[in-house]
Amino acid sequence: MVRPSTLAGLAVMAVSAVFPVLLAAAGPGQAAQAEIVWTPAAGPGRKCPIDGNYYFKYEFSEKPKMGMVILKIQVFDKKNNQAVPFKATGRSDMPSMRGAHDSGDVEFKMNRKNDYLLPVNIAMPGDWEIRLIFWLNGRPVYHGRILFDV
Repeated sequence: MVRPSTLAGLAVMAVSAVFPVLLAAAGPGQAAQAEIVWTPAAGPGRKCPIDGNYYFKYEFSEKPKMGMVILKIQVFDKKNNQAVPFKATGRSDMPSMRGAHDSGDVEFKMNRKNDYLLPVNIAMPGDWEIRLIFWLNGRPVYHGRILFDV
């Protein structure tokens, strides 16, 4: 018969052996996760495939400049009918200064025409990126990025 204190000691040793490996894989303060591949979106007004059933087109309310600009996305099905099957989130930032002007994840709003709208605050001139995620049934189905210069 094995004493409970021996089992507890073995459990502590096993966790101690695995814990540094988990930290090394994830990095400090992060959980381990697969690397996300951000698909570059085609230019404004061009078809950007989401999956085999849907694609989107995007445009800005005006040429991006300092201040607030609105990103508008329209999603279409295979038959070119506008559709709204997804929840969409976006995050804007400057790739060269990652985190300095990060908007955080923001959910797109829907207008009466079923367009997805995202306000983007351009804080300074330079290269900007908007990272898009389309969600279906609570799971991400598309990770994309829109690059532009101000």
